[in-house]
Amino acid sequence: MIRDALPFVTVDGVAVLDFSGDDARERYDLLLVTSCALVFADDSVRRVEVAIAATDSNRRRALHRAGFRLEGTARERRLESGVPVDELHYAQLRDDHTSGRLGFTAVMNTVTPRKRLISHLLLTDTAGRVCILETTFKPDFELPGGILEVGESPRVGLIREVAEELDHAVSVGRLLVVDWLAPYLGWEDAVELIFDGRELAELAIARLRPDGREIRAVHWLEPEAAIATMAPFAQGRLRAALAAREEGRTLYLEAGVRIS
Repeated sequence: MIRDALPFVTVDGVAVLDFSGDDARERYDLLLVTSCALVFADDSVRRVEVAIAATDSNRRRALHRAGFRLEGTARERRLESGVPVDELHYAQLRDDHTSGRLGFTAVMNTVTPRKRLISHLLLTDTAGRVCILETTFKPDFELPGGILEVGESPRVGLIREVAEELDHAVSVGRLLVVDWLAPYLGWEDAVELIFDGRELAELAIARLRPDGREIRAVHWLEPEAAIATMAPFAQGRLRAALAAREEGRTLYLEAGVRIS
């Protein structure tokens, strides 16, 4: 093996680098650059993989500088001094940008935090009752809407979700609430947006059809009755959405508690 390269094995066009040696951290950048050049000199290699302990911040930074992208975490995959730690899995493809602005942003996109984004809709009838959905997968009720897909705008995702849930094309009005959701039941933290769906006419209400898979039934309840069906952290969110509509403003919440 070349002195300034890491040991590796190649199977079916995938090279796996062994980045576990005792080399000084000052050599990490050189080792990675030389190893990638050596590996990709073989035209049959399309991908290079590296796995390191999540606690190894020096190797992590070296991999970022070398243009490796984080692809996943294997929980408690390694033992470090007898203690189980997570293992991070990085990879680089032959055609990846590994330098310059594009290379930097591609790497950062994989290693910086991502938050789940949720869009819901405040729909009321002409009597002021709130549209609240009874789901098939949890005991508490929810406003129409749901989790957005990658690259989907909050408005477009909300329209899609309501169409899937109720077979109805909604009109999305202004933003009423921004709420930071604390971690809950295994979910990581997230951000929820509530948009104004305005009043729905009786004729349109009659055309709503729950999908039967995620949505068991559609209920139209007085505000306090609707709030009582929701999870505790979601109750403040609906109250805030109603207040925001009345006040003509957008409110910011954290974990269902109004901040501003």
